Amino acid sequence: MDLCSPVVKTAYMQNQTQKCGAQLLFSSNMKRIRLDKSLTQENVAEGASLHPNYISSVERGERNISIGNIERIACALGVSMAELLTVPEKPRKPS
Repeated sequence: MDLCSPVVKTAYMQNQTQKCGAQLLFSSNMKRIRLDKSLTQENVAEGASLHPNYISSVERGERNISIGNIERIACALGVSMAELLTVPEKPRKPS
């Protein structure tokens, strides 16, 4: 994923939200990690002391999330902040 890619505007919302590559990378990593750990959005929200609706909108890439909330979500997921912002390696095919 190119973090410098152009901004995507979502037209379905009254106030359009701009999504950048970093937001989309963060949101996809967050959801992947949450599902890998069999956690619900409610579990993450409780662990991060954030509202479940906020967690849901972050996973959809609709929030320009603060560094403080990145840290809280990372702690709730049991991962580093960097893991949420790193392009995951593609699984290697067995030889």
